[in-house]
Amino acid sequence: MIDEKAFLETLNQAIDSNKLTLPTLPEVALKVRSAVEEENSSAKQVADIIATDTALSARMLQVANSPLYRGRVQIDNLQMAVSRLGVRLVRSLVVSLIMQQIFQATDDLLDKKFRQVWEESVQIAALSRVLAGGHDHLDKDQAMLAGLIHNIGALPILAMAENYDELLEDSKELDRVVDALSPEIGSRILKVWDFPPALIKVTEHFLDLGYESESGVDYVDLVLVARLEALVGNENSVPMEEWINIPAFTKVGVEPEINIIDIEGVADDVQNIEVMFLS
Repeated sequence: MIDEKAFLETLNQAIDSNKLTLPTLPEVALKVRSAVEEENSSAKQVADIIATDTALSARMLQVANSPLYRGRVQIDNLQMAVSRLGVRLVRSLVVSLIMQQIFQATDDLLDKKFRQVWEESVQIAALSRVLAGGHDHLDKDQAMLAGLIHNIGALPILAMAENYDELLEDSKELDRVVDALSPEIGSRILKVWDFPPALIKVTEHFLDLGYESESGVDYVDLVLVARLEALVGNENSVPMEEWINIPAFTKVGVEPEINIIDIEGVADDVQNIEVMFLS
C-alpha cells in the first residue's frame, strides 16, 4: 500500500520544481475570461478571441447548434454563437471544452483511467446542471462547469502514478490514492487558475458526504448528489440506503430513493450534454 503522505509530498515537490506541470489554461481561455469580466465587452470582441483557436471555434459552433442551446436559425458564425449563448455562458463553455483536451493520456497504461475520470465528470456535470434548475440563485452552466472540474486533481496524480508500478498494477490502490489526494491537488490547480471560491470548494469537498455549508445549497451540494447518482452500481459507490444521512440531498431537495435520470426530460438533457463533450 502506497504511503499517501509520502506520495503527496513527492507530488508537491515535483510540481514546485516544475518536474511535473499542473494543467494550465491556454491563452485564449484567459483572454475570454478577461473580456467577459469587462462590462463593455461585446459578442464580437469575445468571438474575435475565440476565432484565434480553430478547434475551439469549431466546438463553440457545435455547442451553439446542439439540442441543448439551438434556436430556430442555424448558427454559422462565432459572433452569432456568442450572442445566442451569452458571454457568461461562453466563458464557462470555453473552460469546459478545454477540459476535454486536458483529459488526454500520454501513456497507454493510464489511458483507461483518464477516460473513466473524464466520462464520469461529464455525466456528473450533466446531472449537476439539471439539479441547479431548481435553485434560482445557482447558475445551471456554472453547475455544469463545477461537475466537469470537480475531480481535476486526479490529473497530476495519474501522471505521477506512471512512476509507481504498484499503482499501475493495482487499480483499486490507484483509485484509493486518487480519492485521497485529488481534493488537495484540485484546489491547488483552481487557485492557480484564479477560479472563484465557490468552485474551488467543489474540488475540496466533492468526497465529503457530511459537507454542510454555512449558507443554503451550493455547487458542492449539487456535485455531491450528482456524483452519488452517477456512480450507482460502481464498485466503490456509496450504498443507496446510506444516502438518507447525507445533508446534500435535503439541501438540494431530492429524495434519496429517487433516481434523477428517471425524472421526465432529465435523460434527454443528460444525453445532450454527454454528446456535446464525449463525441
